[in-house]
Amino acid sequence: MKLLLTICFGILGFAVNTAFAAEYMDKTPFQLSRAFSPGVITQGGKTVWVAGQTATRDFEGKDIANNFEAQVKQVFGQIDKVLQDAGGSLDNVVQMTVFIKESRYGDRFVEMRKDFFKNGNYPGSALITVTNFARPGIEIEIQAVGVIGDSCSQDNRCSVRK
Repeated sequence: MKLLLTICFGILGFAVNTAFAAEYMDKTPFQLSRAFSPGVITQGGKTVWVAGQTATRDFEGKDIANNFEAQVKQVFGQIDKVLQDAGGSLDNVVQMTVFIKESRYGDRFVEMRKDFFKNGNYPGSALITVTNFARPGIEIEIQAVGVIGDSCSQDNRCSVRK
């Protein structure tokens, strides 16, 4: 019985933590088209600083070196896994810095990012082109910050404009 109560309270705690999200500030049409928010407001919550994620193999061990789209999917999966381990998910990402090797992938990345944030709550973001990465075959690296269990949300605005 004690184990059952612990599990139930753990699930309730998780539900409470994920019920609130940060407040994603209003976006202009340009910002919506590029899938980023001008700012994200948080107040409280658990901050998770996700180290830069890269991949040359997917979760099944398949080689995805030099495959931009496969790496984007894998890297977002890795970020989601880190945030899940902390009690959240990609929905808790409030900021990301994206490094890509070739600028020609910029627009494709933006379109793919929209698929990972279907609710339109895009993180604040920078998209930077780099000359190369530390390991051959890497096309993208993403650093992220997530806030889990925040008291700000679209329904409970913390911004001055309420």
